[in-house]
Amino acid sequence: MDKLDQLRELWRMQDALNKRIGVNTDGMSEEEKTNWILNYCRAMTQEIAELTDSVPWKWWAKYQKFDQQNARVEVVDLFHFLISLAQVLGMSADDVFNSYIKKNEVNFKRQEHGYAVKDEHDSKHI
Repeated sequence: MDKLDQLRELWRMQDALNKRIGVNTDGMSEEEKTNWILNYCRAMTQEIAELTDSVPWKWWAKYQKFDQQNARVEVVDLFHFLISLAQVLGMSADDVFNSYIKKNEVNFKRQEHGYAVKDEHDSKHI
């Protein structure tokens, strides 16, 4: 399976899981989209907190250790919610892939020019 097919498979799997738990991202109203975008953003915030807790960030606590296995699980959890969020926004795996390519080009151009000035218009084509 090539890389793009793997990405499409993740989209298919997430859609099946969402439907299994009663979330159908197809044909949502604007109000439903708004609610689910907020739900997924909140869920990702929590997953990021759990990822952060996998790393010994509390400089005052000596008992901590890096839990790489849990950190990896939290990253995968983030993907679940991120894919769901993309689906709510009507983005296919191909849409995300193509937008990523374009945004990556923008980011490289920004770095080439020192990214000293914010240009809100350099991403409008994505």
